[in-house]
Amino acid sequence: MQVDGRAMRPIGALAAGDGIEIIDQRALPHELKLVELRTPEAVFTAIRDMWLRGAPLIGAAAAYGLALALRADASDSALDAAAARLREARPTAVNLAWAIDRVHRCVRPLAASLRADVAWHEADAIAEEDVATNAAIGRHGLALLHELARRHPDRPVRVLTHCNAGWLATVDWGTATSPIYQAHAQGMRLHVWVDETRPRNQGASLTAWELGRAGVPHAVVADNAGGHLMQQRQVDLVIVGCDRVAANGDVCNKIGTYLKALAAQDNGVPFYVAMPSSTFDATLPSGDAIPIEERTAREVTHLAGRDSRGRVVEVQLTPDGSGAVNPAFDVTPARLVTGLITEHGIVAAEAAELRRLGEHAA
Repeated sequence: MQVDGRAMRPIGALAAGDGIEIIDQRALPHELKLVELRTPEAVFTAIRDMWLRGAPLIGAAAAYGLALALRADASDSALDAAAARLREARPTAVNLAWAIDRVHRCVRPLAASLRADVAWHEADAIAEEDVATNAAIGRHGLALLHELARRHPDRPVRVLTHCNAGWLATVDWGTATSPIYQAHAQGMRLHVWVDETRPRNQGASLTAWELGRAGVPHAVVADNAGGHLMQQRQVDLVIVGCDRVAANGDVCNKIGTYLKALAAQDNGVPFYVAMPSSTFDATLPSGDAIPIEERTAREVTHLAGRDSRGRVVEVQLTPDGSGAVNPAFDVTPARLVTGLITEHGIVAAEAAELRRLGEHAA
């Protein structure tokens, strides 16, 4: 995607092949900061502490992290240990384990002397495939936006998003934002309602930054405003991303997604989930089996922002002594999902459709 006229991705391999460069998303939207990661432990920390985040992106980063580990020690024991360590960084997004397992399977049969280079090549392939996947998701989702534009030629198509499922969460294009960017490039009139997405505010700090850089009309709204906007007929479509989809079509995504799905159903608003096939987990029968990450209470009790002097500072929101609980994700039942936008087309959120999708993607 373009940032101030410059083509940019949130992750890229360094020219020497001895590390990766990422956008440090903790600094956005106030500063565009690039960071080099040259060790597997640095990659682990960046994933765990959310220097970068988003299911497809952390999968690509973990693949590079495993390749970096093999540059230091390519023995069987080191390979297995590095893979296990990286898997621990974030438990919910299935892309992390998927990418690590893919690289592991690719290099395990090889001689140790070949493993590092082959792993690096496989990480590159995972990254480039993600770009193509997200572009395809955008093309399929674009049809939904064209239909809405046809129905309402006198006004913009109004889309509500939650969290950041944009290019900052992937290697490029984004998942939920890919149809939006492609529609905008075609000249379609759009307006995007951007959920702030407490407690980490990925909508307010990341999605809004992305859309602004791309020139897409948008407005940030408080998380609890979504239902009101739907009641007032100000939302034509909800598109969100996902971190894992179970075999029955239940969708795990950033906390607050379930409430948007409930409001959408109550108001007759289509609720779509952008789902790369790598995010589908056929091993889990339903969303009840998806592990939900519990993050630090400080993300709830404190907030960072820019003060009147331009300094980024952290402030406390809650009274001294008040505790907080911080589940990072929730599960939206398949019955609330209008459809899953995949790189292979739009499918129903039901077991039979997902089985066929898995067979097609295999």
